[in-house]
Parts: sequence; structure tokens; C-alpha cells
Amino acid sequence: MRDAGVEKALDRAAAMIRGAGRVLALTGAGVSVASGIPDFRSPGGLWERHDPMAVATAEALARQPGRVWAFLHEVLAMVAAARPGPAHFALARLEAAGKLTGVVTQNIDGLHQAAGSHNVVEFHGGLNRFACMGCGLAHDPALARTLSPEALPWRCEACGGVVRPDSVFFGEAIPLDALHKSSQLAFAADVVVVAGTSGEVAPANLLPREIKARGGGVVEINLTESAYQGLADVCITAPAEIALPALADRVLS
Repeated sequence: MRDAGVEKALDRAAAMIRGAGRVLALTGAGVSVASGIPDFRSPGGLWERHDPMAVATAEALARQPGRVWAFLHEVLAMVAAARPGPAHFALARLEAAGKLTGVVTQNIDGLHQAAGSHNVVEFHGGLNRFACMGCGLAHDPALARTLSPEALPWRCEACGGVVRPDSVFFGEAIPLDALHKSSQLAFAADVVVVAGTSGEVAPANLLPREIKARGGGVVEINLTESAYQGLADVCITAPAEIALPALADRVLS
């Protein structure tokens, strides 16, 4: 990287991480953009073409399962084609070296795990688990990617109910297990690296504030201004796929 301000910020962030006992990463859509998964909220994202209240709520799935599953089919195809990017691999390197205790991600694409990260909390669930809304029967996630548009919505083989992914729809509560694990990681963290997330979505956006309130440090990596800029000790204005590998190189050198 050649921007002097970014280079200086990377050096400061690396020093913070090297001096910390426990470091947590909080990631959002920005870390997966380089993998071909657009930020849903940005210009050109899925929410410009779809009304989230019509395709991403449990009520919509119950009312118009065909429409919601057409949207899910599009998302599943996008995720199936994606591969981990430099940002995912950088965080996996830091974890493997003992410099990162875990990743709390708001993404549902599974790319952190695919890159080799082990301690990953999927705050908003994921697309690797499916169950019937009626009887609760678990369904093979591999089948979700083989469904043809004509076979939608996906219905339960046992009771005929609509099958849904184990991801958090709008208006739903965060899974208790994810809340518990993320709170444990945040409570133990001395530094949090926030990457690719605007800080607008609660309650995930509270984790850096909790760490800061206990005297911890906040490193922010975002390409554009976010809600964390008044909170962060170091702001790195660069894409996650560039900044995170550069940061990992400095920490591990």
C-alpha cells in the first residue's frame, strides 16, 4: 500500500495487536465483496432490487414462500460460487498464529470457516443448516443448492411444511448461543478489529462499544465513513481485502 496515512494507521494497528493479550475481529459484508458477494445495502446491492420486508422476513416466508425462496435461491447461488478472499485468509492466519481469539461475523456465507478460521461466531446464522418451519425436521443443506426454480419453495419431505435456512430474518432475535459466545469473546478482548461493517446494525454494533467502555482498543477497517469513526482508536480507510493482509503481515513479521 502506498498511501502514507494508511501505512501509518496500519503500523499503529499492528502495534496495538502485538501488545494485546486477546484480539477479536468483528466482520461484515465488506470482507466478502472481493469474493463476489455484494454488500446488500450498497448501491447495486440486493436491497436495490428486492424489498427486504417482502423477501427476508419469517412472515413473508409464511405468506409468500415462493417469492422468498426465489430470493434465497439467488443468494444461495451467489454464495456457492464464492471463494474465500484475502481478508478471510488474513484473519485465519492471525488465528493460527495465536494473535486472534475469534471472529464474530454478521455474514452468512461461511467464508471465514472455508478460509481456515475455527472460532467463528455466526451472529446472524448461516446457510449451512435448514429445517422445516412446521415440524422442525433438519434438511440436508446440499439439497438447497440443487433445487431448480420449478421446485421452489422447498417443502419438507415429512410434513409438507416450508423449509427455511438457519439465518436471522429481519425482525427476528439473534440466536442465544451466538449472543452468549460473542459476549464472552468481547468481554475477554483487549482489542477489536472491526472490518467491512458500517456499525448501523444492532446488537452487533454494540460489541466494539462494550470493549471500548472497558478500556480496550478499537481498530476500524472500512472503505467509507461508518458509525465507528468516533469510537475507533485507529481508522484504516482501505478495502478489507487489502488492509487485512497488510495488517496480518505487519503483526506476524
